Amino acid sequence: MNVSFEQLKSMVVFAQVIEQGSLSAAAKHLGLSRAVVSYHLKKLETQLEVKLLNRSTRSINLTEAGQAYYERCRVIAEQASAANQQIENFKNEPIGLLKITCPVNVGLQTVVPALNEFKKIYPKIELDVMLTDEVVNIMKEGIDLAIRGAPLPDSGLQASKLATLKTCLCAAPDYIHQYGQPKNPADLSNHQWVIYKLTSGVVTLTKGSRSFSVTTKGSISTNNAAARTAFVEAGHGLGRIPLYDALPKIKAGSLVTVLNDYSLSDINVYGVFPPGTANSKKLRLLLNFLKEYFTSQISNKIQIKTELMPLNLM
Repeated sequence: MNVSFEQLKSMVVFAQVIEQGSLSAAAKHLGLSRAVVSYHLKKLETQLEVKLLNRSTRSINLTEAGQAYYERCRVIAEQASAANQQIENFKNEPIGLLKITCPVNVGLQTVVPALNEFKKIYPKIELDVMLTDEVVNIMKEGIDLAIRGAPLPDSGLQASKLATLKTCLCAAPDYIHQYGQPKNPADLSNHQWVIYKLTSGVVTLTKGSRSFSVTTKGSISTNNAAARTAFVEAGHGLGRIPLYDALPKIKAGSLVTVLNDYSLSDINVYGVFPPGTANSKKLRLLLNFLKEYFTSQISNKIQIKTELMPLNLM
C-alpha cells in the first residue's frame, strides 16, 4: 500500500494522540484544533479499514491493530524529529528551547547554578526549568531532559549518567546531646529518623565485607529533600543527606555526622530524555556540560575532612 504525504501527517497525529493521552492534549501539542486531530484519526481508520482506537468520553484505548500500528508511527515521528535535529547540528551557534525538570533541592543546590553557567556560554539557548519532586511524564509534558536519581523504567526513554553523589548520616548536635551518639548500626533502630518518602525507608551501611540494613522510623516524613534536611537540622531525628547539602551545615556546626566509619550507598544522578531528542545538538551540549560541571564542582566537595565532622559530642 502506497503512503501519501497526507497519510504520513495522519500517522504523526495518531502517534501524538497516544503519547499525549487524549485528542485535546495532542491538539495542543501539535498546534491543531481537536476537530482536525479527530479528522486525521477517522481518515486513517477509513484508509486502513481497521479500528485503531476504542474511544469513550473519558479515555482512549488502543486495539490490537492500533498498538502494532502505533509502534510504527512512533518510529516515523521520532525519525522526522531526529532529521530536523540533525540539521540543527549544522548551525554554527546552537539555538532553541530546552525544557528541563529536576527535583527541587538538587535543582536549587546544583542544577540551577550549572544552568547559570551554561546560559552564559550558550546565550541563544532558551531554558524552561521545572523544579518539582514529582516524577513528571516526560513525553506528555514535552520535556527534553529530566534530572533523576535513577533511570526510571519509563517506556521508550533513554538515560545518561551525569554524576555520582555521596551521602552521609547526619543529626543536629542537640539531638545527639539528648539521645546519644549511635555506636554501631544496631543502635540506629533505637533512634528517631526524618523520613524521606521518595526512598525505600531502608538505610544500608557497609564496612569492609559486612553490610547492615536499618529500617527507619520517625514522626516526621516529607517528600522534599530540603525539608528533610531542615527537620534534621532542627533536631527531630537522623537523616541520610547528600554531601553537597550536608557539608555547608557541617562546617557551620548545625549538623554532625554519625557512624562516619561506615559507608552508605551512593546516589547516581541521570539525565533522562526521549529518544527523539538524542541527536539534538543543544541537548548533547547540555548533557556534556552537566557531566563536566558535576565532576568539577560536586566532586570537589565530597572529600570529607575529619575536623569538619566532630563525632564525639558526649
